[in-house]
Amino acid sequence: MSLPKPVMRGLLAKRLKFHLPIAFALSLGAAIAFKYMVTEPRKKAYADFYKQYDAVKEFNAMREAGIFESVRPSGE
Repeated sequence: MSLPKPVMRGLLAKRLKFHLPIAFALSLGAAIAFKYMVTEPRKKAYADFYKQYDAVKEFNAMREAGIFESVRPSGE
């Protein structure tokens, strides 16, 4: 009554045939999930922000606040 010897020849190839498709499917699923759960909402948020962003108005507000050293506020 002894234990059978483990089969070591071809073990890596046998394991890879099983694990490689699973790893590929999980990585593909993670990439698709990241695209639609992170990057698409981020692109939409940027697009919504820049639809109503006025750079000249923002510049004038910063100039009046005295943020810039090279541009004086209009009151001076």
